[in-house]
Amino acid sequence: MNARRRTVMTAGAAGAAALVTGCGSSDGGGSDESSAPASADAELTGTADVPAGGGTILEDRKIVVTQPTEGEFKAFSAVCTHAGCVVSSVGDGTINCACHGSRFSIKDGAVERGPATRPLPAERITVEGDSIRLA
Repeated sequence: MNARRRTVMTAGAAGAAALVTGCGSSDGGGSDESSAPASADAELTGTADVPAGGGTILEDRKIVVTQPTEGEFKAFSAVCTHAGCVVSSVGDGTINCACHGSRFSIKDGAVERGPATRPLPAERITVEGDSIRLA
């Protein structure tokens, strides 16, 4: 009987993980097999791909890179802290989540408009020439 209980608990945890992964996918369904955690020192994007005063969402890495002012680059998790959706756009100084309307600052990931109550976690990056990499 204990073996059966462990099996059910394991299946429940796997199901919960699948549900969370599904919520974060950009197409609204299933897990995204191509999504892999970014490794340290991996190139994320080029500086020319990140507009000043805006940003670029790297859906496959679940990272958003912003350039709040010319030459200043920041990176944050692209997973909304409200319900786990991947953010959908960057514009007018904010990182925007289409799922429920949360907006986050491109400067520091702070919540500009809810329902999210927690900022987007920062990602450590380095800029080397025209390459933006994870630190």
